[in-house]
Amino acid sequence: MLLYRLLAQIAFRLYALRLQIAVAMGRLAHESFDERLGRGPKRDSAAPLVWIHGASNGELASARPVIDTLIARAPGLSILVTANTETGRDLARSWQQTRLHADLAPLDYPGAVRRFLDRWRPAALVVIENELWPERLAACAARGIPVLVIGARMSARSYRNWTRLRSLTARILGAIRYLSAQDSGSEGRFRDLGLVSARFGPVVNLKSATTARNTSESLPFPRETTLLAASTHEGEEAAVLDAFARARLKIPGLRLILAPRHPRRRDAIEALIRASGLAFATRSRGARPDPDTTVYLADTMGEMDLWYRAAGMTFVGGSLVDRGGHTPFEPAAHGSAILHGPHISNSAPAYTALAEAKAAIDVASAAELAAGIVALADGEAGARLAAAATAALAPLAAGAALDPFYTALGEATGLPALAS
Repeated sequence: MLLYRLLAQIAFRLYALRLQIAVAMGRLAHESFDERLGRGPKRDSAAPLVWIHGASNGELASARPVIDTLIARAPGLSILVTANTETGRDLARSWQQTRLHADLAPLDYPGAVRRFLDRWRPAALVVIENELWPERLAACAARGIPVLVIGARMSARSYRNWTRLRSLTARILGAIRYLSAQDSGSEGRFRDLGLVSARFGPVVNLKSATTARNTSESLPFPRETTLLAASTHEGEEAAVLDAFARARLKIPGLRLILAPRHPRRRDAIEALIRASGLAFATRSRGARPDPDTTVYLADTMGEMDLWYRAAGMTFVGGSLVDRGGHTPFEPAAHGSAILHGPHISNSAPAYTALAEAKAAIDVASAAELAAGIVALADGEAGARLAAAATAALAPLAAGAALDPFYTALGEATGLPALAS
């Protein structure tokens, strides 16, 4: 831990300087700078508060059903959501829950963590997936703040790194009261590292708990011939636009909703759409689509339910470029047929289930994506594939596997209502 703190001090000073430069150049709000340093007004309520932390959009989106359940079961409970990115924080804020607060997570440095805990005084910390920061967990342990981890993920590579730091690893794991792994492989690695058996809960993939949410708005597009490109990354939009243009040569009535992972890339994506020659409208500029809109750039936060509801087929982003692929559970929950690229390691069990059931279309190029779009634009084919995906993913649903987590959190915070 001493070595970690020495290295963290160097990294902290360099990163803080980088943040200051970003603020000076207008690339980062001063509010965000303060949040990263743990600064801000102290919470003026003595009501219990649970701190939930996830790296960014994907982790927080997967945790939303848990957050909704906690708020519903404990009327006096507040939730603090933190992320490492502004887009993740802004996503949580877009949910507009009256008892939900959202900040950037403090840097893993003693002063920043201390100020953060003094401000918020959480009753417990809930970590999503693999955000196990040593200083943060050590500070919680020192203050008697229980730490619970759900959907914990540990790759073989991370495991090898952890085994080289046995003393630090023991300290981190010693702070964890409850852990449910995302898959059996991750659970086995945590066991091998020394987390005691009594602290394990059932394996839980939080992304499988996704549910379709109703929206008051609808788009003037025919669903069966509308494609959603969901959570795309740099390098994917050009391929999607190429594939879409090819498919439109055969089916002129096709529509595309392009929802990039990072809305801040709006200007670059608009340039790509202009270069393609396709007519488009941009959500963040206040433009609403009409029946003649060909491409709708959906560059806002917190509206994915609207896009899934409008699209009969979904290309899952992060899979044509090597980003591990985003979750297939969201399109499946909305009855949208799934297309994806070859990079799917982040949700390998789910994609394996889809492949075995032939319940998704795997593409490796713009040409293959175009062919898949044309095949699914037949409404019956898209509906069949969507139904097959729902059936294939059903056995992986979190369901009752989250009940032990609610019980453990209720016991840790003294809020027994959470277990009901």
